[in-house]
Amino acid sequence: MPFDKVKIDQSFVRDLSTDASARAAVRAITALADSLDMETLAEGVEDSDQYDALIAEGCSMIQGCLISRPVPGIEVAAILARLGGVFEQQQAG
Repeated sequence: MPFDKVKIDQSFVRDLSTDASARAAVRAITALADSLDMETLAEGVEDSDQYDALIAEGCSMIQGCLISRPVPGIEVAAILARLGGVFEQQQAG
């Protein structure tokens, strides 16, 4: 079954700041994805420490409450417009 991205389970993300093995797992997953020329998607990102650690380990995408709590589809465009500049600035700087 073909696939184009590798997901990082929220159980690894949740423990990133306190569990060295969780950080090692994230590092291994991102290295594997890089070697296969695939993106990684971390699930359950809830705070900026998790986000920073994931970016440092080479994770390419995130999802979770750091971005937004679940909202009706009609509200998504406004959230993306509001957040777009924030993440673009962090990646550039």
